[in-house]
Amino acid sequence: MLGRVRKSCTRFLNAVRADLDNGRDKRTHNLFEAAAAYVSACAEDDQDRIDEAAGWVSPEALSFGVNELACRAVIALARERDESPGTVARALLGLPAA
Repeated sequence: MLGRVRKSCTRFLNAVRADLDNGRDKRTHNLFEAAAAYVSACAEDDQDRIDEAAGWVSPEALSFGVNELACRAVIALARERDESPGTVARALLGLPAA
């Protein structure tokens, strides 16, 4: 029993050390930086930048960041166009008006 606990703790500490070591070599990016870089790279069809930005954060964090960016963009466009966010979102996706 004690051996299992020790082995589990060792794995955890090794993972933490690996994360700390990786952080020394490169700057950490937050999920919003990753989302902005990822979306702009997708818009420019730059696969190298897409892959780089996708590696900055976990897939879940990137998904959240992209969703937040989309929401903010739709809200900003809706205010600029003086339309509802739903109308703007449908227009951006090429969908007929509801």
